[in-house]
Amino acid sequence: MSRNAAGWDRAIRIVLGAVLLSLCFVGPRTAWGLLGLIPLGTGLVGYCPLYQLFGVKTCPSPSR
Repeated sequence: MSRNAAGWDRAIRIVLGAVLLSLCFVGPRTAWGLLGLIPLGTGLVGYCPLYQLFGVKTCPSPSR
């Protein structure tokens, strides 16, 4: 499993995941906030299965 998400992409996913996850504790306190675990997890790992499925890669290719 190689990384397919760039640094800026990962940062956006982590922030979005944290905001969505906070909905479980503040605000409307709904279970929908648990969906924030998906972008948070993919942001921390740096791999997105949907990117792999569609052939998208936002991280730069390694130069040799």
